[in-house]
Amino acid sequence: MRLFKKKDEKRKSLWRRVVDLALTDVRVISEGMDDESLEELEERLLAADFGVTATLRLVDHVEDLARRGKIRGGGELRDALRDEVARILADGASTELAENTGDGPTVYLVVGVNGVGKTTSIAKLAHHMVKKGRSVLVAAGDTYRAGAVSQLETWAGRVGAGFIRGQEGGDPAAVAFDAVEAGIKRGIDVVIVDTAGRLHTNRGLMDELRKVDRVIRRRLEGAPHETLIVLDATTGQNAVAQVKAFQEAAQLSGIILAKMDSTARGGIVVALQEEHSLPVKLVGLGERVEDLDAFDAEAFLDGVFARD
Repeated sequence: MRLFKKKDEKRKSLWRRVVDLALTDVRVISEGMDDESLEELEERLLAADFGVTATLRLVDHVEDLARRGKIRGGGELRDALRDEVARILADGASTELAENTGDGPTVYLVVGVNGVGKTTSIAKLAHHMVKKGRSVLVAAGDTYRAGAVSQLETWAGRVGAGFIRGQEGGDPAAVAFDAVEAGIKRGIDVVIVDTAGRLHTNRGLMDELRKVDRVIRRRLEGAPHETLIVLDATTGQNAVAQVKAFQEAAQLSGIILAKMDSTARGGIVVALQEEHSLPVKLVGLGERVEDLDAFDAEAFLDGVFARD
């Protein structure tokens, strides 16, 4: 489902700002790269949150090319890194949002830990869909916190989406079932099911999430069409651990990377793809409801590996 425009200079400038590798400062001697240069490159990739696995892959790749005489200058180093990161990003599923091609609504299940920006990310996603002419129903699956439900209801009303809630302290799976049922009966285009923020180490809450996922699947074939985990881009490698835990409870299909405007370590996009083969589909770029954008791999590559 294409809700966003293709890349532009604004997107490229974002990635140039949040991933500063300063590759022009990495020394490439006439014979290739020495140990000191490779160590410096490794440190810069780790500092930019590319993660250990992706960093080792990238450093090994350029070291091999340098040894074979394929890298003899900073420009060739930059191009070699860009090509290998492009391969990493291409290894996963599509970054486009899936949609239901059969009967019934498209259902998105949204998960994540507390404080990552899940509520505002849902509001932004609903806003973009409403702007595209789609009818949207938001379901408050967090039945434990009345304040969270009220906040989500306020956002839904603000962006022009419908809203459904359950009884306080009730079964979140029942709310999810009712939302999908309502979506079918009312002819709604998109149902977005929120879930309670939960620590990925809480086994009871993760079992509850499994139940929510199971109930949705039973009510509508093929649903949820996306299970999106919201991650805080500023938390760095902790985001990788969160994905691992949530993947065991729900079949994650993509990532909403919130608070991207507040970090200078955007390499987490590469780390998540390399370690979990899970694509970043959307990025949060600010506090306004309009501040959500599709992840564009080409814009990312152009921004990070731009020639100064």
